[in-house]
Amino acid sequence: MNHDANDRPDPDALAAALRRTEAKAQRGRLKVFLGMCPGVGKTYAMLRAARRARAERVDIVVGLIETHGRAETEAMVVGLEVLPRLSVAHRGASLAELDIDGLLARRPQLAVVDELAHSNAAGSRHTKRWQDVVELLEAGIDVYTTLNIQHVESRADAVRQITGTTVRETVPDSVLDLADEIELLDLTPGALRERLREGKVYLGERAATAAENFFQESNLNALRELALRFTAERVDRELRALRSTTVKHTVWRSGERLLVAVGPSPFSTQLVRWTRRLAAAQGASWLAVYVEGSRALAPETQRRLDANLALARELGAEVVVTHDDDIAAALVRSALRHDATQIVVGKPREARWRTWLRGGSLVERLLRQGGNIDIYVVPAEPGAQPRHITELEAAWRSRPAEYGWVAAVVAAVTVLGQVLPSDTYLAVGLAYLLAIVALSLRVGRGPVLVAGVLSAAAWNFLFIPPKFTFHISKIEDATLFAAYFAVAIIVGQLTARIRGQAQNERLREERATALFALTRALAEARDLDGAVFAALRQIDELFGVRSAVLLAPPGAQDLVPHFAGSSAIDEKERGVAAWVFAYKRPAGRFTDTLPASAGYHLPLVRDERALGVLSVFAGDRSLTLAQRDLLDAFGRQLALMIEREHLQAASEREKLLAESAKLHRALLDSVSHELRTPLAVITGALENLAEADGGTRASLLGEGRTAAQRLNRLVGNLLDQTRLEGGALKPRFDWCDLADIVNAACEAVRDTLAGHPLVVELQSELSPLYADFTLTEQALSNLLLNAAVHTPAGTAITVSAGIEPGGARVFLSVADRGPGIGAGEQERIFRKFSRGRGARAGGLGLGLSIVQGFAAAQGGTVTYRDNAAGGAVFTIYLPHHTPQAEPAP
Repeated sequence: MNHDANDRPDPDALAAALRRTEAKAQRGRLKVFLGMCPGVGKTYAMLRAARRARAERVDIVVGLIETHGRAETEAMVVGLEVLPRLSVAHRGASLAELDIDGLLARRPQLAVVDELAHSNAAGSRHTKRWQDVVELLEAGIDVYTTLNIQHVESRADAVRQITGTTVRETVPDSVLDLADEIELLDLTPGALRERLREGKVYLGERAATAAENFFQESNLNALRELALRFTAERVDRELRALRSTTVKHTVWRSGERLLVAVGPSPFSTQLVRWTRRLAAAQGASWLAVYVEGSRALAPETQRRLDANLALARELGAEVVVTHDDDIAAALVRSALRHDATQIVVGKPREARWRTWLRGGSLVERLLRQGGNIDIYVVPAEPGAQPRHITELEAAWRSRPAEYGWVAAVVAAVTVLGQVLPSDTYLAVGLAYLLAIVALSLRVGRGPVLVAGVLSAAAWNFLFIPPKFTFHISKIEDATLFAAYFAVAIIVGQLTARIRGQAQNERLREERATALFALTRALAEARDLDGAVFAALRQIDELFGVRSAVLLAPPGAQDLVPHFAGSSAIDEKERGVAAWVFAYKRPAGRFTDTLPASAGYHLPLVRDERALGVLSVFAGDRSLTLAQRDLLDAFGRQLALMIEREHLQAASEREKLLAESAKLHRALLDSVSHELRTPLAVITGALENLAEADGGTRASLLGEGRTAAQRLNRLVGNLLDQTRLEGGALKPRFDWCDLADIVNAACEAVRDTLAGHPLVVELQSELSPLYADFTLTEQALSNLLLNAAVHTPAGTAITVSAGIEPGGARVFLSVADRGPGIGAGEQERIFRKFSRGRGARAGGLGLGLSIVQGFAAAQGGTVTYRDNAAGGAVFTIYLPHHTPQAEPAP
């Protein structure tokens, strides 16, 4: 349901247009060449446009083009600068992808990038090519690209139903919203199938298979209609956006659109059905407009109105609510705003005198104000009864207290007039007139009319000579009395109308203020939880209700109540919410679907996709149509915020997947290299061993042994890391000798430490250590190996072990004289696959991560500090227990 505005440029639309203009000024322009399917000539048309741009001295680079071996397409590339593709290794093959960094470095005015929906190879910066295009646009580079209608995200389900093919590669509609221009390449199914037979789409058996499946004429006709509708919808949105920024005095008859006036009358049901039939016959869209006056409707009348609007919505109308006491002006304003070319109203059934008082019937006023808008007048069904004279309209109904005010004020002026001299009856008339104007600021039109009649009668009977009779003897007094009566009625009614218009303006202002406050609160929210909390608190305060939001995680169908809700959701209400989520329609109280529900449930929908449900519980109160319309607007804003959060989360997941793929590739490359190097040494030693003499044989055996030890350490590190991450590492605690652990670790890496003087410093009289001997020895071995590999040959390595003062912890320390660790790297050196910037080639960066894991498994820690003499000091701390009090493992 929409909410109409006055006949002036929409401030929100102007602001949105300004934001779009500023955003477009900062980014490049995007032009999409759209086709109904492969083979319609998208790439050829894009290259032809690129060549025209180059003729206009535009700096153009072809970032990526797919000619598919078509000679005419390849000929269009000749003479254009083509950027070399980036080679990406994937599953043993080399794939050519768009070189996004090269294109950004070249920075042309216009980049040509084919196949927007393409999925990039694993290891690329982005997983999808449309993300590459967005990055180019954000860098200020204009882009030409191509796309088939089946790759548009919102059309993927329709394509699957038409062709039976599930499309895996899709482009979000939000990316197409960035497009400054979409050029549709249209081709008849017959012409396209002829191109297929000529081999201009696919070759050989692939062409024959395509002709029998995807390229069936029925499929092509449906896809063609889909592409045409998509383009027409975009043009319609652009037309509406353009119209919303200007004052509209006439409709643009670019297409037929019907508008039907809907009210609480039972006759509105007939009007709605008649308009639906007319719209279907013309193939036109239509909207149902209700003009809400300044007076509230009675409960029964409100129910009839809700039923009529619900019927219009079910029949496919766009429901619009606007505020005004002048129905004709409101209908014309809505027609101009929504470009409705035809207005449908019912045939007037009022008495002529009432029509005259209104300044003409509704149809007559529409004809005067409607300009080039067609007016359809539908007569009531034969059995329909005209309204009785006693059925006063809502605008003329008033509370009894208002009539009491009228009687009191007229009586007060009458008493005041009695104390004045008898020849001052003109002053009394002016006092009556002033009282009527004052009353019109406080009471409705009915009481103002009664005040005019009573004051005129009292003035004539009590003050105009001859007194105490309604006879007027002088012609000037009769003329004055007639003028007074007319002025009193006219001024009173005009003042009441102005007051009603002011009230409608206040309603519009309150609605705009509420939406602005909600938009600002959502913009200031740091995350989705904050946005939902802010929205629900505003709903609670503004409408005096309790509210809740149920959200469905991306890809899930189960609704989960959000913690920010002020109302609990029982099983019955949750079932209603599930229905609303599934069918994307409001339900519950104030609707015809599950009306026995305690809550009013609204779907949170974006691009035909349900994101959640907004539930409102009003208790004994009733929500007016305007309030429900405002709630609907709140729901749309909240759905927009939820969609933005989902898109941001999806983007973060895409980045994480890209980084994971990049890390996976780097890890595979590193592991392959680390495994290949010792295997190559072992293989070479074995091949030369048979022909080698004694001295050479010993050398080869030594090299093979060293390589085997390196390979064993590498495999061991990988297995240890797997055990740590899988939670399979279970320490086996026992009493150990600290000196034995140090000696075993030094012996394990003796060959690697051969080029470094080793200094061992142990405290005297060390008590036994309750720990896992093997894990502790491996952790210390890794520290020694790390020091030997990453420090210059000939530098000393010191191993220290002992018990801290106080006896709470045991320490094992390894100090070297190497380059040490940079200040910016100390926090990440214990992460897996992390290596220092100055580290030598080789290794996977798992050693320190494993040391930390082994220490943590035993309740200990590992620390780093700079060596005062230069280098690094790594220390393992483990809990220390006395042998008399053996701790539980």
